[in-house]
Amino acid sequence: MLRGAELPVQSEWVIFVVALALVGVFSVTLAVLPRSWIARACKTDRDDEQLFFAPVKLLAGFAAISYLLALVAYLAPHSWNLDPQLMLALCPMYLVKMMFDPSLVATFLLLAPMNAAVYGALGLTLGYAWLALRKRRPS
Repeated sequence: MLRGAELPVQSEWVIFVVALALVGVFSVTLAVLPRSWIARACKTDRDDEQLFFAPVKLLAGFAAISYLLALVAYLAPHSWNLDPQLMLALCPMYLVKMMFDPSLVATFLLLAPMNAAVYGALGLTLGYAWLALRKRRPS
């Protein structure tokens, strides 16, 4: 466990926390918007299969990678000397490992899925941003 001077300074993480909060709010907003509004923003037909398939693929990919990253962060031996700031940026649940040293079961069933949810929401946000900003090809 890290203590005192080894812990990252709290003020360094304000921007990171705000960015994650914005991604979460955006993802929740997308979840409650009508499909027709999302289609209009993405300049596509409401029944276009690509409208939901591409963002969901990114959500699944980001979630799977971040789940595995959380497990690697937990299972990594102390001899690897993982940089706390880098690990907190890649795996927000690493803070829990640094402070409380949770059990392997808690990591598999609680912390890694929470990390996957955070970065899955980021993948969803990037997927919809890509759909909204891409140029439509003439048919």
